[in-house]
Formats: sequence, structure tokens, C-alpha cells
Amino acid sequence: MKLDNSVSAVVTGGASGLGAATARKLASKGVKVTLFDLNEEAGIAIAEEIGGKFVKVDVSNEDSVVAGLTAAQEAHGPTRILVNCAGIAPAAKTTSRGAPHDMAMFQKVIDVNLVGTFRCVSHAATAMAKQDPISEDGERGLIICTASVAAYDGQIGQAAYSASKGGVVGMTLPIARDLAKSGIRIMTIAPGIFETPMLGAMPQEVQDSLAAQVPFPSRLGTGEDYAKLVESICENAMLNGEVIRLDGAIRLAPR
Repeated sequence: MKLDNSVSAVVTGGASGLGAATARKLASKGVKVTLFDLNEEAGIAIAEEIGGKFVKVDVSNEDSVVAGLTAAQEAHGPTRILVNCAGIAPAAKTTSRGAPHDMAMFQKVIDVNLVGTFRCVSHAATAMAKQDPISEDGERGLIICTASVAAYDGQIGQAAYSASKGGVVGMTLPIARDLAKSGIRIMTIAPGIFETPMLGAMPQEVQDSLAAQVPFPSRLGTGEDYAKLVESICENAMLNGEVIRLDGAIRLAPR
């Protein structure tokens, strides 16, 4: 897919971290970007910075997602690219101090990270399928989801998070097969240890320790690293139905 001002994109979780970096990257190519997030202040600021649009959207709420996609189309025309970066990552052990895992917390993580992602995918794909192709291959749209290396080697306290991200990994290929006849691709990126607001809340010595565990390059991943991969996926039509680990070859230890 050619990235220019003839294309519009929606980035969920676009007010910070990987989503913000992706929004900036796409906008730098001329793409018309709509950011979905719950953080209005940050989302509006980034939208103004890149000449895009911000919509307050809760991906765990059906009406909110539908309204957001409608607003994006009204502002920028048919959405051709959806990048799902919205997510949460609370930590809790399966059982701890004689008490079971908080089931409401577990459900919330699944609702946001997995069900919320699929909700955006399904609604966006339905709209994309109604559009005319925009490439010689007959491509109508592209969806990129965000999993995590925790889908494969989740750490202590990550049962809920790993389950949600494992679900994103597991649904990538069947969704690609579902959407193939409509000319819509889907890919998933599984980042390793990245500089995000969640990681930024940790002490600097912890961040340094985590960075040292990455074989090469021995540093934390950045939003720019993620955004560059999004750009490559957009421009290579043969990338479809696969999960790419973006992790510097790290394999997470139990803790």
C-alpha cells in the first residue's frame, strides 16, 4: 500500500507510546491519521501536532468504537489502515497470599487487549470491504495488531496479559483467511521490551537491567522501531497473516 495523502488510517492507543510513534510516522508520509485513546489531553495534542484528528474511544465498548470509526471516516474518508496499539498490562499472580487472581482484573485485560482489538478489526474490516481496491493486487485495506513476546514467554504475574496477547497471535491467521477475498491484509507485531509509559514508570536501574538482557541491539526498543516496521508492512503486500517478533532476540526469563 502506498503511503500518501490519498490514504487514511486509524491508530488505537494513539496518545502515547507505540501508537503515538506510529501516528507520527504515518502522518510524516502524508497519511491522514485519526487517533483513538481515552487520554484526551495527550491525544488532542498529538493530533494537532501531526494535523490529524483525535476521538475519545474506549475499545472495550462497542458503541464507542463504532462512533469513533464513523467520525474517522467523516473526517478523512474511508479508513484503509487500522493499527491496534491500545492495551493495558496489570500484573497479578494466579494465586498470591492465599487469595486467587482478581477475576474482574483478568476479564478487563481480556476485554481491552483481545476483545477490544477484535472489535476494532471486525468493524474496520467491514467498512474496508465495501471500498474499491487501491492497488494492482486488489488491496482494500490493512490491519496491524499489537501482541507481545509475552504471548510466547510470559513472566510471573503475566497470566492475564499473556492470555490476551496469545489470543491476538492466535487469531491473526484465521482473520487473514477470512479477509483474503476482500483484499484486506492483517499482520501482528509482537514487541519485546520497549520504552513505553508502562515501562517508564519503573526505576531507571530496572529499565537498565531489562535493556541489558536484550541480545542485540542491547537496548530497549523504541516507538520509532515499531513505527518503522508498521511502515514496512504497509508497503509490502506479501506480508499477511503472520506475527513478527520485534525483540532483539530476547526470550523472557520467568521474572
